Amino acid sequence: MDAPLAERLRPQNLDEFLGQNKILGQQSLLRKSLENDSIPSMIFWGPPGCGKTSLAHVIRQHTKKRFVALSAVASGVKEVKEVLADARQMKKAFMDTILFIDEIHRFNKGQQDALLGAVEDGTVTLIGATTENPGFEVNGALLSRCQLILFAPLSKEDLRTLIFSALRDHPRGLQLKDVEVEDSVVDKLIAQSEGDARFLLNQLEWIGKNLGDNKKIDEKLLEEFQYKKPLRYDKSGEEHYNLISALHKSVRGSDPDAALYWLHRMLQGGEDPRFILRRLMRMSMEDVGLADPNALLLATSAREAYDFMGIPEGLIALDELAIYLALAPKSNSIELAGMKADSIVKQTGTLPVPRAYRNSVTRVGKQLGYGNGYEYDHDSPGGYSAQEHLPTQLVGTTIYEPKPYGREKALGEKLAQLKQLKKERQEKEGK
Repeated sequence: MDAPLAERLRPQNLDEFLGQNKILGQQSLLRKSLENDSIPSMIFWGPPGCGKTSLAHVIRQHTKKRFVALSAVASGVKEVKEVLADARQMKKAFMDTILFIDEIHRFNKGQQDALLGAVEDGTVTLIGATTENPGFEVNGALLSRCQLILFAPLSKEDLRTLIFSALRDHPRGLQLKDVEVEDSVVDKLIAQSEGDARFLLNQLEWIGKNLGDNKKIDEKLLEEFQYKKPLRYDKSGEEHYNLISALHKSVRGSDPDAALYWLHRMLQGGEDPRFILRRLMRMSMEDVGLADPNALLLATSAREAYDFMGIPEGLIALDELAIYLALAPKSNSIELAGMKADSIVKQTGTLPVPRAYRNSVTRVGKQLGYGNGYEYDHDSPGGYSAQEHLPTQLVGTTIYEPKPYGREKALGEKLAQLKQLKKERQEKEGK
């Protein structure tokens, strides 16, 4: 039985390799290393179908060194240790080993640690391929001993070339030389593949093998065969953090269109709506804050509405909240005040509570004068005594600084009035 089209079309040498001109250009260091058979240990990082495994295949075809391939899905510590033991024996016979591990992000810490010494002492040259951010998924010690090679999604031009090569020109392709393909079909296939050559070739193979007597691939025919490429989304990996970051920054940047887009990208990718609600609630406090206190009320109401109604109706509450937060006045004064308070406490330690504000309910407390000098604000003119409540060493310190936006502007004006009254009292008392 023939291998799948994507496997048959794997490049056999660098001249057949499609795309990645930035890292494999004629004068690139990586290309020279491949041609000289002197590659270092490397981590290939990029989206699916961009050529990571294909480049490893080219290296295998070109190198004079022993090449061993493992899949992190099917291999464990036992298999890794066996390969490393064999590599040490081969090194004694002056034969170096290249170890390729596909989907290396699926190895746990223990499995990755087993590779560390062998990479460090040159027992093997490691090539790891991953679709996930190595900063999250590869041990820092191992990553520091490897060159990080970034792969990009294939360009539209590369994918267009691949379509016609696979259909007509490539000797290992479909050989459908007399089949016409509408330009709109080519454009749709390219757009839907999102830079993923493997997905594109799988589509072409499915269509090509079921054309029957058709000599033209048009949009009508395409609709019969085409299936939707799943959105790339990992609820615990880098894409998870990238998308929630984009949503948060869109809300902070008062862009409701972008906020809705990233929100629904996450929902369609399978994210738990409650996770998004928690983040939106955080935005209502962190980015809107006292500029619009209703934001937090709406956030808690949205959570209740979603929990009560569920999917799909409850998702409207997320849309409403995202739009409201995006268009609300913004203030991060609460977050800044909290960070400043933390910093002051860390710097000054456990300063004593002023005696006037200590609890005087015990006999010892009363003997020590706890509560003496405290003025009950409700008995003061305007309900404000203008006392200084901070520890003596911090008198005059400003922690909360209101922003002049939304409702917080009025809070700032109120605070300024109170500070003026306190200043007048201090001047009157000669402080």
